Amino acid sequence: MAQLICQSADGSQNSLVARYVRNSALVQLALKRSPACARRMIIHPAVDHLSLPLPRIAILIGPSLSLPDNNHTRYEMRIHYNKRALDAPCFNAATVPSQAIACDKKMRKAPVTKSIVVSVHNNSYKDSICLLEATRTLLEYPGVAWGWAFMATPANLETLAKAGFTEDPLRADANDLVLAVRATDESAAAAALEAASRLLFNSERSSVANEPEQIFDLRSALKLHPTANIAIISTPGHYATLEAQKALTAGLHVLLFSDNVPLEDEVALKRRGRRLGRLVMGPGAGTAMLGGVGLGFANRVSAGPVGIVAASGTGAQEAMSLLDRWGVGVSHVIGVGGRDLSAEVGGIMTEMATRALDADADTQAILLISKPPSRDVVARVLELPQKPTVASLIGLTAPLKGHPQHVTICDTLEEGASRTLAGLGMPPPDNGVGRLIEKVARAAARLNAGRKRLVGLYSGGTLCYEAMMVASRRLGPVFSNAPFDENWTIESAPPGAHICLDLGEESYTQGRPHPMIDARARAELLRRQASDPTVAAVVFDVVIGDGAHPDPASVLAPLAAEVVRSGAAVVVYVLGTMRDPQGFEEQRARFEQAGCIVADSAARAALAATALVLRDPSVARDNLPPGFSPFLKINPEKEI
Repeated sequence: MAQLICQSADGSQNSLVARYVRNSALVQLALKRSPACARRMIIHPAVDHLSLPLPRIAILIGPSLSLPDNNHTRYEMRIHYNKRALDAPCFNAATVPSQAIACDKKMRKAPVTKSIVVSVHNNSYKDSICLLEATRTLLEYPGVAWGWAFMATPANLETLAKAGFTEDPLRADANDLVLAVRATDESAAAAALEAASRLLFNSERSSVANEPEQIFDLRSALKLHPTANIAIISTPGHYATLEAQKALTAGLHVLLFSDNVPLEDEVALKRRGRRLGRLVMGPGAGTAMLGGVGLGFANRVSAGPVGIVAASGTGAQEAMSLLDRWGVGVSHVIGVGGRDLSAEVGGIMTEMATRALDADADTQAILLISKPPSRDVVARVLELPQKPTVASLIGLTAPLKGHPQHVTICDTLEEGASRTLAGLGMPPPDNGVGRLIEKVARAAARLNAGRKRLVGLYSGGTLCYEAMMVASRRLGPVFSNAPFDENWTIESAPPGAHICLDLGEESYTQGRPHPMIDARARAELLRRQASDPTVAAVVFDVVIGDGAHPDPASVLAPLAAEVVRSGAAVVVYVLGTMRDPQGFEEQRARFEQAGCIVADSAARAALAATALVLRDPSVARDNLPPGFSPFLKINPEKEI
């Protein structure tokens, strides 16, 4: 299944886009604000003669990411793919097959064993975002202890068997959608399955019932809407390369949301994009913002002079949110994928994005964000821009010498945003350090002597990486499922070790939504900390914005309160802006009411947690120079 989408923001939210919308052509498109609601609206901003590809019409290959009911809306028209023309049926037609409707007799159910129910929907492909939403619906239904919506790949079926669903082997393959539930009783399981089925299928069927036109391929879509300029690819990685190549052939820029794309395919796509003068953002590019229009997971920021190039989704979100809260808007955020600055990929898209921002009239300063890149690649890229540029290279362990004077290098996201302000001639921001130190001092005084451990539970991979880097400079080894030192794996952690977990890693998300989408994903781990008398501080991030959980504090704040009552301290960082639909200040206030220390940046939260472990509140003020990481053992020839 694929959809034709045009995104725009309300004029009051984004003057940059509104400037073009006022002079736009109009095309009737279907408006879909959420999976349960479909309306019609006439709008189509046609933007011409721009150095960067502001969204006009974006063709989304794969089911769309639903957005909250707000001014950041999606205007969509269904494209029907001819499944026979594909090597594998990785898309459905937009109209839902009758056998996939929950009430249809052709839907097969495995025999019910106690409170376990599994339903199979034949030939009903949904991409990961739709499946995550359906899984969240299952998990949040009363009486459900465990639930999962997934495509029946061999690996997923194996995971299902490990979860205890083994009595009857499923007659299903990778083209079939499976809903699995373990509930307190059969009626609760059946009701949860019905709710998830309605989310996945009924809203889709109703929204396309009166669709005026059906489009069977990308060429037909472009013939009807020749001003389309971006393709958002959201399919399994195995199929994503072909769809991205089709989009490039059609002259479109590509946002490759899909992950698990082979490295050699990424290199080939980006080299071709460079030859054609088209961006290939990704793979695994979960965040981008072009001309104020968020694509994927994004925060709502004002238009402004800073352009961001990011090899990190949550790193980009942290930077754009900090800048917005500190009074500086953002022109564009170009996600390039986490491997772009590796030696293998060679920074192809980072170079293109940097050149584009350097030439963009609305961009006055550039902020580059990455975890440790190839030394040679990043050095070459930083020779390109003429505008003031800051490179925030998380985990920097050795100085990068010989870069231009107008380029500043730092190693935390907070410092990157702060240095960007300085490059624009603005005063230093208020990072709340004084207030933070007071809170840390009060919390440290309540800790008993046996509490010596730091535990980090992160939804953002880059935020987890940054926290480990910051904490290890004072505490020594911090062990993780995504370590930046090969000797610090979670399996090798000794008793009493400091631990930071990236809960967005596949080992934790298989069988359930990403913790940014499903706040319950961290519930059990948080409860465990309340019963561990060795924990001094628990630190975690709460990412809000479009695509994230609608109210994470409602789930996480009561659990954090349990940890505080147990005698440990809890440090929380809410990543977001005042415009985000969850309510930035409200989310912070609920964690404060739960007894948590709420920091003003991710790096500052990690410092506060470190200060609690050391019983030294002044550590929360720390600004360690780049390269001071005495415990790291990284090859300087390969990484910075």
